[in-house]
Amino acid sequence: MASTTEPTPAERNAGIDLVRVLMTMLVILHHTAIVYGGSGGWFWRQEPNASNPLLVMFNAINQSYFMGLFFLLAGYYTPASFDRKGAGRYLADRWIRLGLPLLVFFFLLFPLTVAIAESANGYDVGQLWLQRMAGGTYGPGPLWFALALLIFAHAYALLRQTGAVPRAHRATALPKFWTILLGVVAIGTAAFAVRLVIPVGREVLWLQLGYFPSYILLFSIGIAAAPHRLLERIEMRAAIPWLAIAAIAIVTLPLMVLSRGAAGGFEGGWNWNALYYAMWEPFVATGAILVLFAWAATPARRAGPMARWFGANAFGAFVVHPPVVVALSRLAATIPLAPMIKFVGVSAAACLGAFVIAGALRAIPGVRRVL
Repeated sequence: MASTTEPTPAERNAGIDLVRVLMTMLVILHHTAIVYGGSGGWFWRQEPNASNPLLVMFNAINQSYFMGLFFLLAGYYTPASFDRKGAGRYLADRWIRLGLPLLVFFFLLFPLTVAIAESANGYDVGQLWLQRMAGGTYGPGPLWFALALLIFAHAYALLRQTGAVPRAHRATALPKFWTILLGVVAIGTAAFAVRLVIPVGREVLWLQLGYFPSYILLFSIGIAAAPHRLLERIEMRAAIPWLAIAAIAIVTLPLMVLSRGAAGGFEGGWNWNALYYAMWEPFVATGAILVLFAWAATPARRAGPMARWFGANAFGAFVVHPPVVVALSRLAATIPLAPMIKFVGVSAAACLGAFVIAGALRAIPGVRRVL
């Protein structure tokens, strides 16, 4: 259920800004967790992949919702931007705000991060960086998100120009429980079907399409929710049942992991574990996302100077965090501490470092227009 009190268009929602900052920090923690035994792909790791059960669970839960939430927010801000600027200016702005960071990361920060990861045994980072750039060691890294949003932006502009997405299309209230349940099952089914062909972990043009059914749906939901600003009016009483369902789903995951050999892999294929995981993700994501926005909608959420600073630098921190995480984890590699202690320390330092670097970059004339 959503509140019946709608905010005026001029109001800036401090709660949503806080959610965006928290999710940016969670991305940094997620990638740091991979270094110390979490699951996933990353530039450098100290511990073997998926060797720490706690960090594996941490990353699995994150993966279920945090990038989907970013797509939801991106869709949420899309209609107003398109209406204000028109198709041409809207797409030009997307190329400035998304395309330029993507290109910078692809050709500069990706080879730099690889160079830092390979800088052991006395190799000079600067020399390695030049070698990797000369050798064509390029990629989007986490900026696959910007690539996907550029594709979504062009698709949205095309649909708007052809009238396939009416300007007046809008959702006036949060759907009922059973409608949401139907959508969750539908998106799980779609993900299962896609993963029969393109399993999780396989990339097509740097995009893991096995996750994209939920990303597309959440981007579309954001668009539909925007006119009446529904994400800012979600009440906790509507979110709590879904939080309970998400908690039950999370508890079942370790049991399913134990049966992996007998029931097949989670990544995809015609097996029970692949079906379970495809359904598990949207159930967990629905609970997490609804609770986060219900928390953000609390009237007590106010943005002080520090919160505004973090909010302004969130995207910049997202862009620059890979070399920061790798550099700090490489430095910590020689410290004789347990991996979990290093995870906590490096995560905290990487969060602060990424935001500080982003703030410094935004002080450069012209960079603020991009970051």
